[in-house]
Amino acid sequence: MTTAMTTWNDADLARIGTAEELQISSQRADGTLRPYVTIWVVRVDDQLYIRSAFGKDNPWFRRAKAAGTGRIRAGGIERDVTFAEADPGVHAAIDAAYHAKYDSYGPRIVNTVVGAHAVPVTIRLLPRAH
Repeated sequence: MTTAMTTWNDADLARIGTAEELQISSQRADGTLRPYVTIWVVRVDDQLYIRSAFGKDNPWFRRAKAAGTGRIRAGGIERDVTFAEADPGVHAAIDAAYHAKYDSYGPRIVNTVVGAHAVPVTIRLLPRAH
């Protein structure tokens, strides 16, 4: 049985949090993984967050929310994860992290994952123990 852990170890946080991109795969009902999709990831304190650039209708986001579990790859790390809700008070810090990490891509792109419209499409990644 696989259970959610509440914290990342420091090495994984550093490597995943500084990776330019993350690959995400949600788990199907039969336990197999869907194809990976490449997205951005940010670190705020000791947590990792992802957001859907194209809202709630983005297929990877819908599948992740429905599945609740999956796998990520970033920074040479591959981990099983649980897709969790972000705490309400952390969204300004998540916006700031996206700006700090990705503003070089320009406001048109970064603005797809920051602001009030991005709050409902935010996922906190929790590592799972085996």
